[in-house]
Amino acid sequence: MVLIRDVVQQALNSGYLTIEAEDLLRQLLSQKYESEDFNAFLKLQLAAMAGYVKQESRELVQANNCAC
Repeated sequence: MVLIRDVVQQALNSGYLTIEAEDLLRQLLSQKYESEDFNAFLKLQLAAMAGYVKQESRELVQANNCAC
């Protein structure tokens, strides 16, 4: 069984959150989870806001909005 904290740890270690990992997090967050998983998710959010973790989905949106 995959845990939220495992997905978060992988993203924190790599500095990158893939679209697949985001989808998995959405699925896992819609089910019951432990407080440790919730805290890990909050840590991921803070890391993303601070720029320590890049999100593939945001990069794709920015690339599509580019007026190059």
